[in-house]
Amino acid sequence: MPSTTRLDCVERDAADPLRTLRDQFTLPPGVIYLDGNSLGAAPSATAARLQELVEREWGADLIRSWNTAGWIDLPQRLGDKIARLVGAAPGELVVADSTSINLYKVLSAAIQISRRRAPTRRVIVSERSNFPTDIYVAESLAAQWGWTLRLIERAEELPGALNDEVAVLLLTEVNYRSGYRHDMQALSAAAHAAGALAIWDLAHSAGALPVDLNGADADFAIGCGYKYLNGGPGAPGFVWVHARHAQAELGTFSQPLAGWMGHATPFSFSPHYTPARGIRRYLCGTPPILSAAALECGVDTVLTAEALGGMVALREKSVALTELFIALTEARCARLGVRLASPRLAAQRGSQVSLSLDGQGQDAAHAVMQALIARGVIGDFRAGDPARPEAVPDLLRFGFTPLYVGFAEVYDAVDHLHQVLASAEWRHARFQARGTVT
Repeated sequence: MPSTTRLDCVERDAADPLRTLRDQFTLPPGVIYLDGNSLGAAPSATAARLQELVEREWGADLIRSWNTAGWIDLPQRLGDKIARLVGAAPGELVVADSTSINLYKVLSAAIQISRRRAPTRRVIVSERSNFPTDIYVAESLAAQWGWTLRLIERAEELPGALNDEVAVLLLTEVNYRSGYRHDMQALSAAAHAAGALAIWDLAHSAGALPVDLNGADADFAIGCGYKYLNGGPGAPGFVWVHARHAQAELGTFSQPLAGWMGHATPFSFSPHYTPARGIRRYLCGTPPILSAAALECGVDTVLTAEALGGMVALREKSVALTELFIALTEARCARLGVRLASPRLAAQRGSQVSLSLDGQGQDAAHAVMQALIARGVIGDFRAGDPARPEAVPDLLRFGFTPLYVGFAEVYDAVDHLHQVLASAEWRHARFQARGTVT
């Protein structure tokens, strides 16, 4: 692998059975986009779809489009499409609200279930490196109910943390910093064996790798639409509830945001809330039609791969891309202080690779990323913990969306990284300033 040439990579692109999937996207020339794990690229169909929606469905048909264009059913219809990507059955998943709001719903529901089943259990377990919004929501609900949020430092410590005090295990399947991939099936089983419920955040999984929620026997899952699902900035999230909970008798539990779209008969306009049966109970307010339509265009780009092997084929390419990136980076940049901060084993890694820098000084990683972006190689930076830089270093993150990233782009990205480091280009003053978004 270290002797791989650019021509080798060009030939791999030419032989790639998924290469035509890139044609679904509008990507600027001269840009190597390795940040689809943060914001997916724009599907070419999105602009035309939104124009049609604005001009015909909204502009000409006006409010009639809630019926004639099927707006009212879009959360469920789009949810069924996403369900095909995450191992859920039709009617089990809906598109609604944001990841944070949906987590509030499902964690509240899980707390209610646990309080009824095992009132002495009052601990939520997660990991300290989980995405902050998940921790914040859990912290808020723990405070609300007088519970404890217990954050585990290392993934291998999670099974041992599931004791008879624990009510809920809350994890993101693929860690946003390192790209570490948890074993959803094994950890869900461990949670259940300990008497706890399992909630999974699929923000870095859905559309990136095969997910089987029912096969893993998870209890709840949430995810976002703007990363590997290519739904656009701020795209709606989604929520899934296992049928054993979603089909439970009304009154057994409910999610706390009782909005009118979650009512059994919203257009009866009853002054009393009666929750809908099934997953519709997890709807709240009026669906955001424009952003949901954009999300549908993004989801369709992933579903197009079904004819070419689906998520299994996408995962195989993702692994090949990340393996190539790791091998080239270590061959060319290790002596410049670059260190792998993601799992080396592909089975333990999502569709991203994170790198740290040794011996370059504070803020080097941010400046290096800015220098790469200036060259047209777009990844992103995630700050570490200044108090524990060895354990939680600053990171360069690179996402490899197999729908539109090619092997030659991987080669070129590593070449740019080598040049930025070898020339100390990143030390230029213009790369030291930090924007609000990193």
